[in-house]
Amino acid sequence: MPAGFRFLLATLLAGAGLLASVPAARAELVVFGDGRVVKAEGYRVLDDELEIRLPGGGSYRVDLARVDRIVDDEVVVDSVAVEERGFPRAAAYDLSYSAGRKPLFGSAYDALIEREAKRWNVDASFVSALIRAESNYEPRAVSRKGARGLMQLMPATARRLAVSRPFDPASNVGGGVRYLRELLDRYGNRPDLVLAAYNAGEGAVETYGGVPPYRETVSYVRRILGWWQPSDLSASR
Repeated sequence: MPAGFRFLLATLLAGAGLLASVPAARAELVVFGDGRVVKAEGYRVLDDELEIRLPGGGSYRVDLARVDRIVDDEVVVDSVAVEERGFPRAAAYDLSYSAGRKPLFGSAYDALIEREAKRWNVDASFVSALIRAESNYEPRAVSRKGARGLMQLMPATARRLAVSRPFDPASNVGGGVRYLRELLDRYGNRPDLVLAAYNAGEGAVETYGGVPPYRETVSYVRRILGWWQPSDLSASR
């Protein structure tokens, strides 16, 4: 295991321990497609609408297609050493497609994952680890936030990626891997930032300068990087 990757896992584990010791400022962050963020006391999906409960009382409904994502469990930023999480800046990891790096879990969707990973030049083992975390390979999975399918695309994301049938495995994985390609192009060979952006949104990664200090996001990144082993670019040169 590359030394930089060991560093990442160690710091994420340490960060998770710190998060566990800090009382959560319980909140739901509803992120809209236009970048607006609303802090909510709670929410529920009602068909194609999202009902947002406000901290001061009351609620209102919005079209679910306007919602980019929902992030749980915001933590007070001052309580977390955000800058200590992530890869050393000098570390480089190869997240491009390689025929020798196969999907990890022997699912019925391995051939589909392989095909879309090759099409978009993304590491197939990385895609498979993300799908396991998102839906555990259930093609009709629907989260309580309204995310759908194998790669748990929110309606707004699916629409942007031209995924009209989110429960169709080929359509869902095709769109999800395309989105991963966009994130890889944006964040380079930084799998921690790519995963954080997939979970919490690019805006959160930019705001916090790295993995945002959300319990859900830190746990998500740590879980996937526990399954997936990177290919070290420096070792192959």
